[in-house]
Amino acid sequence: MWLTYFEQYLDRAFPKFLADKPWNYKDDLCVIGAWGLRNATGDPKWERFILDNAHYLMREDGSVVNWAPGEHNIDKVSFGKSLRILRDLTGDERYAKAVQAAYHILDDYPRTSTKNFWHKDIYPNQVWLDGLYMGQPFYAACLVENGEDRWDDIFDQFQTADQLLWNEKLGLYMHANDCSRQAEWADPATGQSPAVWLRAEGWFLMALCDVYELAQGRTPRAEELAELLKKAVDGLLPYQVQGTKMFLQVADRADLSGNYSETSGSAMAAYALMKGARLGMLPREYWQKGSEVLDGIRDTYLIQEEDGRHLYGICASAGLGPGPDNRTDRTGTPDYYLSEKQMTDNQHGAAACMMAVCEQLRGC
Repeated sequence: MWLTYFEQYLDRAFPKFLADKPWNYKDDLCVIGAWGLRNATGDPKWERFILDNAHYLMREDGSVVNWAPGEHNIDKVSFGKSLRILRDLTGDERYAKAVQAAYHILDDYPRTSTKNFWHKDIYPNQVWLDGLYMGQPFYAACLVENGEDRWDDIFDQFQTADQLLWNEKLGLYMHANDCSRQAEWADPATGQSPAVWLRAEGWFLMALCDVYELAQGRTPRAEELAELLKKAVDGLLPYQVQGTKMFLQVADRADLSGNYSETSGSAMAAYALMKGARLGMLPREYWQKGSEVLDGIRDTYLIQEEDGRHLYGICASAGLGPGPDNRTDRTGTPDYYLSEKQMTDNQHGAAACMMAVCEQLRGC
């Protein structure tokens, strides 16, 4: 069922999204998902979907779409993940150069007072859980490829993010922290945003697993990420929705009218539970917990319709502060996250499910 949907999705929906808007980090997720399916199934047919859409990321002259000279935007560093896959798939030197260009964005990337990469130039001094996934796995892969020993920088950023964003009372991570306390949404004492957004939690969980996979055997600090993952999933699992086996858009607020089992963040959690167990970060029984979450998404939201299957229950987008559109509603409150639209077949949800299905296929 899942594989039929993914083939349909990558053939029809993914190119339509790319034709509509410039390349963004959520498109990297689809490339990562397709590449994972190629490796998990052993079927090279999944390569076609990556190659056929590469022109949306890179122009003929080797320039990368949606990169602006001098811009500091951790979401766009994430493009390096797709560029690396295309480099390895094609051997094209243009992609090799672009991977290094993405890495060099980090050379002078601005940092918060805590030495974390800040989120974007329009969000200075802010650490978002999203950014840990956008930047750190790519950073780690570059260290491995270049034979560099800068692991302490990566691990220090994870540890600081844990300190900045962990809510001990809830056993969950808040979405973001403004180290300068200037943002309207920031708690004046802690700098934290006011709510737990499931997909932000999911970004963090995936980042922990993906960096650990690269770091194990290369630095003794790798086990720090296993400890953080265990703490994070043990905090999240009590909030599981028994009817769907998923997690809520505002993870800790089952009391809120309109709160719903959300696909993308649940799939990210499923991926981390299964991959964490496979890598030995978590006890083996956590693999089954993750598989049950993924099956819950399938049973709840993967719907057969006349033109094929479609995936529902996906938050289209969410963030904090005005953003490029000068919005006034992105206050970080629970009501705000519930006000954001759901979008059928959105890349965040479809791709995260691809990644989780790859882990389910690999087993533990």
